[in-house]
Amino acid sequence: MSYVKPTELVQTVIDAGASKVMLSTRDTLIRSIMGGAVLTIAAAFAVTITVTTGMPLLGAVLFPIGFIMLYLLGYDLLTGVFVLAPLAWLDRRPGVTLGGILRNWGLVFLGNFIGAFTVAVLMAIVVTYGFSTPPNEVGQAIGHIGEGRTVGYAEHGAAGMLTLFVRGVLCNWMVATGVVLAMISKDVIGKIFAMWMPIMLFFFMGFEHSIVNMFLFPSALLLGGDFTIMDYLIWNEIPTVLGNLVGGLVFVAIPLYFTYGRPTSPRRARTPKRTRATGAVAPATVEPAVEPAAEPAAAEPETARV
Repeated sequence: MSYVKPTELVQTVIDAGASKVMLSTRDTLIRSIMGGAVLTIAAAFAVTITVTTGMPLLGAVLFPIGFIMLYLLGYDLLTGVFVLAPLAWLDRRPGVTLGGILRNWGLVFLGNFIGAFTVAVLMAIVVTYGFSTPPNEVGQAIGHIGEGRTVGYAEHGAAGMLTLFVRGVLCNWMVATGVVLAMISKDVIGKIFAMWMPIMLFFFMGFEHSIVNMFLFPSALLLGGDFTIMDYLIWNEIPTVLGNLVGGLVFVAIPLYFTYGRPTSPRRARTPKRTRATGAVAPATVEPAVEPAAEPAAAEPETARV
């Protein structure tokens, strides 16, 4: 597997962020709709595995299939652009502005929601035979997830809101790491293996992912879950989005940029000096190397004026 070193990796990530911000509205929407749809199909797949086998770990092991497919196809998730676009802004890439970043986030959020909600409707049709029968066991499980992760948090008040937010932070710490690791190898097998690890971790530990929730909670409402749209927005989606933003920025984008993203100057050792008081040799310090100034070019002879 071809390994991309962190310094080169961060420059690749910055390039990707700049291209996302500059992408046209049409392409941003198409890629984010498909990204939301592919990821949430995988969420439905993981829930189905968990219900039918009784093995949540197996569902978590196989859930990353959707994440891998969408990133190999170049589709977009809100949790990913929360990291990519700010890195391009920190690097002061031409044309990357705060307004452009907010535009990108808004379009990707809209596209992801359209894709996830479409899958929610399609899966609701599947598990109810076109709404002609009560939901099957998979549909019932989705409904219970929606209730537990909205009114379940609300029952704990401020402590529940804090827990929800922190789960959103931890989620995008892992998901954004998966987005970056998608670029750490130049071959497909390497990309797949690198992405798989953090995505499996977040799903099994029950962290809150805003795009997965765009599928789970509308599905639960369609299948008769005992909570409201306002419960979903206040006690899940909005805090989860904010937590995902903080997690991606604080634990992935900023550390990577400030340790690998900024160019460093070559440095040379300063000659050790003796201290006046003790005569001991002071430890050598390091200072930036200064390139010698170029000598001025010789003046050209003045030509005769006509």
